Amino acid sequence: MKRLLFGLAVAALAAPAFSQSPDEVLVVVNKQSALSTSVGSYYMSRRAIPRANLCVISTDPREEITRAVYASDIEKPIGDFLRKRGLEEKILYIVLTLGVPLKIGGNGDGIHNDAASVDSELALLYARLHGREIPLAGPAVNPFFRQRDVPFRHPLFPMYLVTRLAAQDLHDTEALVDRALAAKNRGVFVIDARADNSTEGNSWLRTAAMLLPKNRVVFDDSAKVLANIPNVIGYASWGSNDSARRHRFLNLHWLPGGIATEFVSTDGRTFARPPDDWDLGSWNNGSTQFAGSPQTLATDYIREGATGASGHVYEPYLIGCPRPDYVLPAWATGHNLAESFYVGIPALSWMNIVIGDPLARLQ
Repeated sequence: MKRLLFGLAVAALAAPAFSQSPDEVLVVVNKQSALSTSVGSYYMSRRAIPRANLCVISTDPREEITRAVYASDIEKPIGDFLRKRGLEEKILYIVLTLGVPLKIGGNGDGIHNDAASVDSELALLYARLHGREIPLAGPAVNPFFRQRDVPFRHPLFPMYLVTRLAAQDLHDTEALVDRALAAKNRGVFVIDARADNSTEGNSWLRTAAMLLPKNRVVFDDSAKVLANIPNVIGYASWGSNDSARRHRFLNLHWLPGGIATEFVSTDGRTFARPPDDWDLGSWNNGSTQFAGSPQTLATDYIREGATGASGHVYEPYLIGCPRPDYVLPAWATGHNLAESFYVGIPALSWMNIVIGDPLARLQ
Protein backbone atom coordinates (compact mmCIF):
# COMPACT_ATOMS: atom_id res chain seq x y z
CA MET A 1 0.00 0.00 0.00
CA LYS A 2 2.81 2.43 0.85
CA ARG A 3 4.44 1.67 -2.50
CA LEU A 4 1.21 2.43 -4.38
CA LEU A 5 0.68 5.72 -2.54
CA PHE A 6 4.26 6.72 -3.25
CA GLY A 7 3.66 6.00 -6.91
CA LEU A 8 0.56 8.18 -6.93
CA ALA A 9 2.48 11.03 -5.32
CA VAL A 10 5.30 10.78 -7.83
CA ALA A 11 2.84 10.69 -10.73
CA ALA A 12 0.99 13.72 -9.45
CA LEU A 13 4.14 15.73 -8.89
CA ALA A 14 5.58 14.82 -12.28
CA ALA A 15 2.72 16.55 -14.13
CA PRO A 16 3.90 19.24 -16.58
CA ALA A 17 3.27 22.93 -16.07
CA PHE A 18 0.81 24.11 -18.70
CA SER A 19 1.28 27.45 -20.40
CA GLN A 20 -1.09 30.39 -20.18
CA SER A 21 -1.20 33.82 -21.75
CA PRO A 22 -2.60 37.26 -20.87
CA ASP A 23 -4.27 37.18 -24.32
CA GLU A 24 -6.57 34.42 -23.03
CA VAL A 25 -7.95 36.53 -20.14
CA LEU A 26 -11.10 38.64 -20.32
CA VAL A 27 -11.37 41.28 -17.58
CA VAL A 28 -14.88 42.42 -16.60
CA VAL A 29 -15.38 45.73 -14.82
CA ASN A 30 -18.59 47.41 -13.68
CA LYS A 31 -18.63 51.09 -14.59
CA GLN A 32 -21.07 51.79 -11.74
CA SER A 33 -18.33 50.81 -9.27
CA ALA A 34 -15.18 52.90 -8.90
CA LEU A 35 -13.58 49.97 -7.05
CA SER A 36 -14.24 47.66 -9.98
CA THR A 37 -12.68 50.09 -12.44
CA SER A 38 -9.62 50.55 -10.22
CA VAL A 39 -9.08 46.83 -9.76
CA GLY A 40 -9.45 46.14 -13.47
CA SER A 41 -6.99 48.86 -14.41
CA TYR A 42 -4.43 47.70 -11.84
CA TYR A 43 -4.64 44.06 -12.87
CA MET A 44 -4.47 44.72 -16.59
CA SER A 45 -1.39 46.88 -16.13
CA ARG A 46 0.42 44.43 -13.85
CA ARG A 47 -0.44 41.39 -16.01
CA ALA A 48 -0.14 43.11 -19.42
CA ILE A 49 -3.68 42.12 -20.40
CA PRO A 50 -4.51 43.60 -23.83
CA ARG A 51 -6.88 46.57 -23.72
CA ALA A 52 -9.03 44.75 -26.27
CA ASN A 53 -9.78 42.18 -23.54
CA LEU A 54 -11.54 44.68 -21.27
CA CYS A 55 -15.32 44.21 -21.07
CA VAL A 56 -17.22 47.04 -19.36
CA ILE A 57 -20.68 46.30 -18.00
CA SER A 58 -23.09 48.57 -16.16
CA THR A 59 -25.14 47.30 -13.25
CA ASP A 60 -25.96 48.10 -9.64
CA PRO A 61 -22.92 46.85 -7.67
CA ARG A 62 -25.01 45.23 -4.93
CA GLU A 63 -23.78 41.73 -4.11
CA GLU A 64 -27.05 39.82 -4.53
CA ILE A 65 -29.07 40.18 -7.73
CA THR A 66 -32.04 38.51 -9.40
CA ARG A 67 -31.79 36.03 -12.24
CA ALA A 68 -33.25 38.63 -14.60
CA VAL A 69 -30.58 41.19 -13.70
CA TYR A 70 -27.86 38.57 -14.15
CA ALA A 71 -29.17 37.71 -17.62
CA SER A 72 -29.57 41.30 -18.83
CA ASP A 73 -26.69 43.11 -17.10
CA ILE A 74 -23.96 40.46 -16.90
CA GLU A 75 -24.33 37.41 -19.13
CA LYS A 76 -25.74 39.19 -22.20
CA PRO A 77 -23.20 42.04 -22.43
CA ILE A 78 -20.28 39.69 -21.82
CA GLY A 79 -21.59 37.24 -24.39
CA ASP A 80 -22.15 40.04 -26.91
CA PHE A 81 -18.62 41.35 -26.29
CA LEU A 82 -17.06 37.94 -26.95
CA ARG A 83 -19.14 37.33 -30.09
CA LYS A 84 -18.56 40.74 -31.70
CA ARG A 85 -14.80 40.43 -31.25
CA GLY A 86 -14.57 36.78 -32.19
CA LEU A 87 -13.11 35.88 -28.80
CA GLU A 88 -15.40 32.98 -27.81
CA GLU A 89 -12.67 30.38 -28.40
CA LYS A 90 -9.56 32.40 -27.59
CA ILE A 91 -10.69 33.53 -24.14
CA LEU A 92 -10.17 30.78 -21.55
CA TYR A 93 -10.38 32.83 -18.35
CA ILE A 94 -12.87 35.47 -17.23
CA VAL A 95 -11.81 37.71 -14.35
CA LEU A 96 -14.55 39.50 -12.43
CA THR A 97 -13.58 42.45 -10.26
CA LEU A 98 -14.61 43.84 -6.89
CA GLY A 99 -17.89 45.64 -7.52
CA VAL A 100 -19.33 43.10 -9.97
CA PRO A 101 -22.37 41.39 -8.34
CA LEU A 102 -21.55 38.19 -6.47
CA LYS A 103 -24.62 35.97 -6.22
CA ILE A 104 -27.93 35.22 -7.90
CA GLY A 105 -30.86 34.73 -5.56
CA GLY A 106 -33.08 31.77 -6.32
CA ASN A 107 -35.90 29.45 -5.39
CA GLY A 108 -36.28 25.79 -4.62
CA ASP A 109 -35.14 23.43 -1.93
CA GLY A 110 -31.83 21.72 -1.33
CA ILE A 111 -29.96 20.43 -4.35
CA HIS A 112 -32.77 21.62 -6.67
CA ASN A 113 -32.24 25.29 -5.82
CA ASP A 114 -31.72 27.58 -8.82
CA ALA A 115 -29.56 30.07 -6.90
CA ALA A 116 -25.90 30.32 -7.89
CA SER A 117 -22.84 32.47 -7.72
CA VAL A 118 -22.45 34.86 -10.65
CA ASP A 119 -19.02 33.31 -11.22
CA SER A 120 -20.17 29.70 -11.45
CA GLU A 121 -23.14 30.62 -13.68
CA LEU A 122 -20.88 32.60 -15.98
CA ALA A 123 -18.57 29.60 -16.40
CA LEU A 124 -21.35 28.09 -18.56
CA LEU A 125 -21.43 31.06 -20.94
CA TYR A 126 -19.20 29.23 -23.43
CA ALA A 127 -21.67 26.35 -23.69
CA ARG A 128 -24.60 28.76 -24.03
CA LEU A 129 -22.82 30.72 -26.77
CA HIS A 130 -22.61 27.41 -28.62
CA GLY A 131 -26.35 26.77 -28.34
CA ARG A 132 -26.53 24.51 -25.32
CA GLU A 133 -29.56 24.83 -23.06
CA ILE A 134 -28.70 24.17 -19.44
CA PRO A 135 -31.37 23.82 -16.73
CA LEU A 136 -31.11 26.46 -14.02
CA ALA A 137 -32.24 24.27 -11.11
CA GLY A 138 -29.49 22.29 -9.40
CA PRO A 139 -25.81 21.95 -10.25
CA ALA A 140 -24.49 21.27 -13.76
CA VAL A 141 -21.54 18.94 -14.33
CA ASN A 142 -18.12 20.61 -14.49
CA PRO A 143 -16.44 18.99 -17.53
CA PHE A 144 -12.98 19.90 -16.19
CA PHE A 145 -13.50 18.18 -12.83
CA ARG A 146 -10.73 15.62 -12.17
CA GLN A 147 -8.95 16.36 -15.47
CA ARG A 148 -5.63 16.76 -13.72
CA ASP A 149 -3.41 15.64 -16.63
CA VAL A 150 -5.09 17.58 -19.45
CA PRO A 151 -4.45 21.30 -20.07
CA PHE A 152 -7.58 23.40 -20.12
CA ARG A 153 -8.53 24.35 -23.67
CA HIS A 154 -11.45 24.88 -26.04
CA PRO A 155 -13.46 23.17 -27.39
CA LEU A 156 -12.46 20.13 -25.34
CA PHE A 157 -13.83 21.76 -22.19
CA PRO A 158 -16.95 23.78 -23.10
CA MET A 159 -16.75 26.36 -20.31
CA TYR A 160 -14.80 29.37 -19.09
CA LEU A 161 -12.67 29.35 -15.96
CA VAL A 162 -14.05 32.30 -13.98
CA THR A 163 -12.19 33.83 -11.06
CA ARG A 164 -12.70 37.01 -9.09
CA LEU A 165 -10.23 39.69 -8.06
CA ALA A 166 -11.91 40.90 -4.90
CA ALA A 167 -11.23 41.22 -1.20
CA GLN A 168 -12.44 43.28 1.74
CA ASP A 169 -10.98 46.51 0.32
CA LEU A 170 -8.97 47.85 -2.61
CA HIS A 171 -5.62 47.46 -0.86
CA ASP A 172 -6.17 43.75 -0.19
CA THR A 173 -7.38 43.22 -3.75
CA GLU A 174 -4.33 44.84 -5.32
CA ALA A 175 -2.14 42.83 -2.94
CA LEU A 176 -3.71 39.67 -4.42
CA VAL A 177 -2.33 40.66 -7.81
CA ASP A 178 1.12 41.50 -6.45
CA ARG A 179 1.42 38.22 -4.56
CA ALA A 180 0.33 36.25 -7.63
CA LEU A 181 3.23 37.71 -9.59
CA ALA A 182 5.68 36.78 -6.81
CA ALA A 183 4.49 33.17 -6.31
CA LYS A 184 7.24 30.57 -5.86
CA ASN A 185 7.03 26.82 -5.38
CA ARG A 186 8.20 26.60 -1.80
CA GLY A 187 6.71 26.33 1.66
CA VAL A 188 4.33 23.89 3.34
CA PHE A 189 0.80 22.62 2.74
CA VAL A 190 -1.28 22.76 5.92
CA ILE A 191 -4.07 20.18 5.97
CA ASP A 192 -6.30 20.17 9.02
CA ALA A 193 -8.82 17.33 9.23
CA ARG A 194 -11.25 17.30 12.13
CA ALA A 195 -11.46 14.70 14.87
CA ASP A 196 -15.00 13.74 13.81
CA ASN A 197 -14.44 11.26 10.99
CA SER A 198 -18.09 10.64 10.08
CA THR A 199 -18.01 12.12 6.54
CA GLU A 200 -15.81 11.61 3.50
CA GLY A 201 -14.32 15.10 3.73
CA ASN A 202 -11.62 13.79 6.04
CA SER A 203 -10.77 11.12 3.47
CA TRP A 204 -10.26 13.79 0.82
CA LEU A 205 -8.00 15.74 3.16
CA ARG A 206 -5.93 12.65 3.96
CA THR A 207 -5.58 11.82 0.28
CA ALA A 208 -4.39 15.36 -0.43
CA ALA A 209 -1.72 14.95 2.24
CA MET A 210 -0.56 11.65 0.70
CA LEU A 211 -0.35 13.11 -2.81
CA LEU A 212 1.94 15.95 -1.74
CA PRO A 213 5.66 15.66 -0.85
CA LYS A 214 5.86 14.32 2.68
CA ASN A 215 8.44 16.90 3.74
CA ARG A 216 6.11 19.73 2.68
CA VAL A 217 2.96 18.66 4.52
CA VAL A 218 1.71 19.63 7.97
CA PHE A 219 -1.24 17.32 8.66
CA ASP A 220 -3.42 16.82 11.71
CA ASP A 221 -6.64 14.87 12.29
CA SER A 222 -7.01 15.39 16.02
CA ALA A 223 -9.17 17.95 17.82
CA LYS A 224 -6.25 20.35 17.59
CA VAL A 225 -6.69 23.35 15.28
CA LEU A 226 -3.56 24.07 13.23
CA ALA A 227 -2.51 27.70 13.64
CA ASN A 228 0.59 29.93 13.86
CA ILE A 229 2.38 28.06 11.09
CA PRO A 230 5.08 29.74 8.98
CA ASN A 231 5.72 29.52 5.22
CA VAL A 232 2.25 28.38 4.13
CA ILE A 233 1.73 27.77 0.40
CA GLY A 234 -1.52 25.80 0.65
CA TYR A 235 -4.25 25.23 3.23
CA ALA A 236 -7.29 22.95 3.43
CA SER A 237 -9.65 22.31 6.32
CA TRP A 238 -13.24 22.25 7.56
CA GLY A 239 -13.00 25.92 8.54
CA SER A 240 -15.68 26.83 11.07
CA ASN A 241 -17.32 23.42 10.50
CA ASP A 242 -14.59 22.03 12.72
CA SER A 243 -16.23 22.31 16.14
CA ALA A 244 -12.81 22.84 17.74
CA ARG A 245 -12.21 26.06 15.83
CA ARG A 246 -13.19 29.19 17.72
CA HIS A 247 -11.55 32.08 15.85
CA ARG A 248 -11.72 33.49 12.35
CA PHE A 249 -7.98 34.14 12.05
CA LEU A 250 -5.42 31.36 12.43
CA ASN A 251 -2.29 33.52 12.25
CA LEU A 252 -0.96 31.53 9.31
CA HIS A 253 2.13 33.11 7.78
CA TRP A 254 1.49 32.99 4.05
CA LEU A 255 4.07 32.94 1.30
CA PRO A 256 3.23 34.63 -2.02
CA GLY A 257 1.21 32.03 -3.89
CA GLY A 258 -0.53 30.53 -0.86
CA ILE A 259 -4.08 29.28 -1.52
CA ALA A 260 -6.89 28.17 0.79
CA THR A 261 -9.92 25.91 0.47
CA GLU A 262 -12.36 24.68 3.10
CA PHE A 263 -15.63 22.80 3.55
CA VAL A 264 -17.79 25.74 4.63
CA SER A 265 -21.27 26.59 3.34
CA THR A 266 -21.18 30.39 3.35
CA ASP A 267 -17.52 31.45 3.35
CA GLY A 268 -17.99 33.34 0.06
CA ARG A 269 -21.24 35.06 1.10
CA THR A 270 -19.85 38.61 1.04
CA PHE A 271 -16.79 40.74 0.36
CA ALA A 272 -17.81 43.31 2.96
CA ARG A 273 -15.32 43.78 5.77
CA PRO A 274 -16.56 42.66 9.20
CA PRO A 275 -15.95 44.72 12.32
CA ASP A 276 -12.45 44.08 13.65
CA ASP A 277 -13.90 42.57 16.82
CA TRP A 278 -16.18 40.12 15.01
CA ASP A 279 -15.32 36.46 15.56
CA LEU A 280 -16.94 33.14 14.71
CA GLY A 281 -20.45 32.89 16.11
CA SER A 282 -23.45 30.60 16.40
CA TRP A 283 -26.42 29.82 14.15
CA ASN A 284 -28.58 30.09 17.27
CA ASN A 285 -27.55 33.66 18.03
CA GLY A 286 -28.04 36.22 15.29
CA SER A 287 -26.03 38.84 17.17
CA THR A 288 -22.88 36.73 16.67
CA GLN A 289 -23.29 36.51 12.89
CA PHE A 290 -21.92 38.63 10.07
CA ALA A 291 -23.75 38.96 6.75
CA GLY A 292 -26.28 36.39 7.89
CA SER A 293 -23.86 33.67 8.96
CA PRO A 294 -21.56 32.82 11.88
CA GLN A 295 -19.07 31.01 9.61
CA THR A 296 -15.55 31.69 8.41
CA LEU A 297 -14.94 34.03 5.47
CA ALA A 298 -12.70 33.21 2.49
CA THR A 299 -11.66 36.87 2.38
CA ASP A 300 -10.14 36.58 5.85
CA TYR A 301 -7.51 34.26 4.37
CA ILE A 302 -6.81 36.92 1.73
CA ARG A 303 -6.61 39.60 4.40
CA GLU A 304 -4.13 37.40 6.29
CA GLY A 305 -1.92 37.10 3.20
CA ALA A 306 -3.21 34.32 0.93
CA THR A 307 -3.03 34.71 -2.85
CA GLY A 308 -6.15 32.71 -3.67
CA ALA A 309 -9.12 31.03 -2.03
CA SER A 310 -12.35 29.23 -2.81
CA GLY A 311 -15.72 30.02 -1.27
CA HIS A 312 -19.47 29.45 -1.45
CA VAL A 313 -22.20 32.07 -1.67
CA TYR A 314 -24.96 29.71 -0.48
CA GLU A 315 -25.13 26.09 0.73
CA PRO A 316 -23.19 23.88 -1.76
CA TYR A 317 -23.37 20.67 0.31
CA LEU A 318 -20.14 18.78 0.92
CA ILE A 319 -20.32 17.06 -2.45
CA GLY A 320 -20.22 20.48 -4.13
CA CYS A 321 -17.14 21.79 -2.31
CA PRO A 322 -13.71 21.86 -3.99
CA ARG A 323 -11.83 18.59 -3.50
CA PRO A 324 -8.48 19.34 -1.83
CA ASP A 325 -7.07 16.05 -3.13
CA TYR A 326 -7.28 17.57 -6.63
CA VAL A 327 -6.76 21.28 -5.90
CA LEU A 328 -3.56 21.15 -3.84
CA PRO A 329 -1.62 18.58 -5.92
CA ALA A 330 -2.52 20.51 -9.09
CA TRP A 331 -1.24 23.73 -7.51
CA ALA A 332 1.96 22.05 -6.33
CA THR A 333 2.75 20.74 -9.83
CA GLY A 334 2.55 24.02 -11.70
CA HIS A 335 -1.04 24.31 -12.86
CA ASN A 336 -2.30 27.86 -12.76
CA LEU A 337 -4.70 29.03 -10.07
CA ALA A 338 -7.85 28.74 -12.19
CA GLU A 339 -7.02 25.21 -13.36
CA SER A 340 -6.02 24.13 -9.86
CA PHE A 341 -9.34 25.12 -8.31
CA TYR A 342 -11.63 24.10 -11.15
CA VAL A 343 -10.07 20.65 -11.48
CA GLY A 344 -11.38 20.07 -7.94
CA ILE A 345 -14.82 21.70 -8.25
CA PRO A 346 -17.50 19.14 -9.21
CA ALA A 347 -20.26 21.46 -10.43
CA LEU A 348 -21.06 24.66 -12.31
CA SER A 349 -24.16 26.84 -12.11
CA TRP A 350 -23.74 26.30 -8.38
CA MET A 351 -22.49 28.14 -5.32
CA ASN A 352 -18.71 28.21 -5.84
CA ILE A 353 -16.39 31.17 -6.29
CA VAL A 354 -12.64 31.26 -6.86
CA ILE A 355 -10.74 34.31 -5.64
CA GLY A 356 -7.47 35.20 -7.32
CA ASP A 357 -5.55 35.81 -10.52
CA PRO A 358 -6.26 32.87 -12.86
CA LEU A 359 -2.73 33.06 -14.28
CA ALA A 360 -1.02 32.80 -10.89
CA ARG A 361 1.28 29.80 -10.81
CA LEU A 362 4.02 28.45 -8.55
CA GLN A 363 7.24 29.02 -10.49
